[in-house]
Order: sequence, then structure tokens, then C-alpha cells
Amino acid sequence: MPARLRPADPAQVAEALARDEPTRADLKLLVKHFLAVLSERAPGASVEVRVPPYAAAQVVPGVRHTRGTPPAVVELDAEVWIALATGRTTWAEELAAGHVRASGERADLAAYLPLG
Repeated sequence: MPARLRPADPAQVAEALARDEPTRADLKLLVKHFLAVLSERAPGASVEVRVPPYAAAQVVPGVRHTRGTPPAVVELDAEVWIALATGRTTWAEELAAGHVRASGERADLAAYLPLG
């Protein structure tokens, strides 16, 4: 796992999740935290999960890419990623609403969510 993606201190995560209006720093912390947790639970490099502008992670076992666009890409905003990771919404709901852009055969992350 890249050094920039490490699970955050549980107290910091709880504090950031408790805010009614998360700050940009809260969003960054939570995005990176939940990407790190996903990386631990679904190690691999066949899907790139992008949460601009905060971070991206390669996850899910399967075909590994070394150059260019990966075989599967998921892109979503920070608020949607955090809601999925915490179980406040579901993969199917966000995909149907158009809040998740997913392409490639392994791009369905429903089996890995929520993260906790």
C-alpha cells in the first residue's frame, strides 16, 4: 500500500464523520482512510478507484496493468465515496443515480462495501 494511503487514527475518523459540515481536511482524511481500508480488504491492481482531487487506489485481484488506463476504473466524488464506505447508501443506488462512473469487468465494488 502506498505510504500516502494508510488507515487513519480511529478517533480522527470518528471526529471527521461526526461533523455536520465536513471540512476539506476531513474529506481528505476520510477518502484516504477508506481507500486504505479497501486496499487492505481487496488487495490487487485490476481496478483503479479515483476520488478526485483527494486520492486514487488500485484494488481488487485480477489483471494487473502497468501503463495507461487500467482495465477497470471507478470514479466518484468524496461525499459519495464516504457514504458508500460507511453504508449510508448502496452501490446500486449511487450507480443508478449516476453518481458513480464505473467501467470494466471488475468495476462493481458492491461486494466490498460498506467498509465500516
